[in-house]
Amino acid sequence: MILDMDTQDSPNATLRQDARTIGLIGLAHGASHFFHMLLPPLFPFLIADFGFSYSELGLLVSVFFVISGVGQALSGFIVDRVGARPVLFFALSSFAAAGLVASTASGYAGLMVAAALAGLGNAPFHPVDFTILNKRVSPARLGHGFSVHGISGNLGWAAAPLVMAGVATATGSWRLACLCGGVLAAIVLAIMVWNRDALDDGHRHRKAAATRHGATVVEHPLAFMRLPSVWLCFSFFFWTTCALSMIQSFASPAMHALYNLPLAVTSMVVTGYMLSGAAGMVAGGFLAGRVQRLEIIISISMLAAAALLIVVGTGWLPGTAALALAALAGFGTGVAGPSRDMLIKRAAPPGATGRVYGTVYSGLDLGFCIAAPVFGAMLDAGMNSGLFYGSAAALTLGVASAGLVGIGVAARNLQQRRAAA
Repeated sequence: MILDMDTQDSPNATLRQDARTIGLIGLAHGASHFFHMLLPPLFPFLIADFGFSYSELGLLVSVFFVISGVGQALSGFIVDRVGARPVLFFALSSFAAAGLVASTASGYAGLMVAAALAGLGNAPFHPVDFTILNKRVSPARLGHGFSVHGISGNLGWAAAPLVMAGVATATGSWRLACLCGGVLAAIVLAIMVWNRDALDDGHRHRKAAATRHGATVVEHPLAFMRLPSVWLCFSFFFWTTCALSMIQSFASPAMHALYNLPLAVTSMVVTGYMLSGAAGMVAGGFLAGRVQRLEIIISISMLAAAALLIVVGTGWLPGTAALALAALAGFGTGVAGPSRDMLIKRAAPPGATGRVYGTVYSGLDLGFCIAAPVFGAMLDAGMNSGLFYGSAAALTLGVASAGLVGIGVAARNLQQRRAAA
């Protein structure tokens, strides 16, 4: 297995130590995905209380992802400069503040501030998470760490509508639901602070060592942006998120129109896709740590998912079979997840882990921002099959990006071996 020099070898790392760090990062990442959905499940309650339109409420989601996307790229620099742990504490504090502000909002401005705080909290998570995982988890278990990281995000997405809408419905108060979200973030923050030793990425020790030994060459902080692999990874996230955005937001009404199934039934496609994705991530965690050419795993699994979505889009199948195939496509994208994160790690130059993950993961936010209105317009135009074809095309473009990254990493490794010889 080829590792970049930015990873600390941990031959004496125990299973318990690795599991503790992986579990904590999984919990924190699940919280970040939970706060993606702080407000959307409450939209019907907000409309009833304030009379907002869906366009106005949709703007709150856009604010979240714009701040998260821009902040994600910038936060990678902060993580590399001050370390991941304090940034993680700041992010969770922002989530707690977002829940509190939302619970006391008296109008649209207050909800906008809450959305902005939630986006600010979400921004640092990927550079924080992957910096800590890469520094603290032993190489043999890193693939499993990436797998748990992805699964926890899916679980956070799945839990938020149940908790937020469930509390609001049971109590008749959407404000109490928001407050519960803020309390949840505060509890997660307390757990992280209590276990802070398991989240230490060694930043202070590396900085002190660099000061003692002196630095003969100081690379410009933006030097990594000259690497084609960074922007290929960015494009990979953009395309795959476009596909995910279609599934999350529009697969249910599209399948309702294509197969004449009740919306209560077609809405299960999102749950099925996410659960299949979580199962795929478990399998992908085993593969990522054992396969050299990670782009092969990504290509096979994502092309299989794209093929299933194309079949669903044809409208040829019985409705229940189409639902099953659409959900099964999530398994393919899930298998690709850990290999995707490992491939980014291999493409990152030494000392730039946070910056690289922050930059490439901002493609995720951009994908959500751009894909939703495009697929929404297609649905309004009656292009129901086109939504599935478009999602499959986006996955295929993601495969092309991953393949080019893999070729670049292989060429760099060959060059390094020749130089060493």
